[in-house]
Amino acid sequence: MRHEKILVVEDDREIGKLITTQLTSLNLHVDHVVSAELALKKIAKHPYGLILLDINLPQMDGLSLCRKIKEHYPTTSVILLTALSSDMDRVIGLEMGADDYICKPFFARELQARVKTQLRHRAQLLASQNNDNSPVDSEQTLNIGSLNIEFSSHQVYLGKQALNLTATEFDLLVYFARHPNHVFSRQQLLDKVWGYQHSGYEHTVNSHINRLRAKLEEHQQAPIIETVWGVGYKLNPSQLN
Repeated sequence: MRHEKILVVEDDREIGKLITTQLTSLNLHVDHVVSAELALKKIAKHPYGLILLDINLPQMDGLSLCRKIKEHYPTTSVILLTALSSDMDRVIGLEMGADDYICKPFFARELQARVKTQLRHRAQLLASQNNDNSPVDSEQTLNIGSLNIEFSSHQVYLGKQALNLTATEFDLLVYFARHPNHVFSRQQLLDKVWGYQHSGYEHTVNSHINRLRAKLEEHQQAPIIETVWGVGYKLNPSQLN
């Protein structure tokens, strides 16, 4: 984590300065810009492992910037900085590919925990792409029917079709696959997959599951990850035969 660079895109200079201070205390290199235009110039010159992105930016808004970042730099993690009242913006941002969000105002320890989690996901993805041993587990593959998860290459296959998953989607699918037919609440998934013990971030789980389902069901109509109403979600292995 020490070698990763983080970009904070926040038009409020005082908030940007505060976030920078909170993250540099983790021995991270942090840059701060106040607009989407400046952010795009920075990103073009320097690779960033993580971008913290305010939704309400002048000129180009944060949601549009998030989409551009994910189109051109899919392995870069994005955390949205949102207001408590912007519920729909959070949902849209996650559907556009943001990895997480955090509501203002927030505590320094919560911000640091979320940053650490996203950098850990990214480290796992990059390690697998470099053919290193994945930190996820020492096992090489996990197979359930037609679903094949390869840890060394960080690849997922449904039958013969390779799925293009983000690091978080990969970790989420692995957790379900290791516990087939087990129903998990959103809070349990936040705790086990994201490493968060904070309530109030269920949209993070909902949006990632929706994206994961879309990728799985693009090649198979039967739902693999099922909703158990009033409880949570489970992976149904009978749909993978």
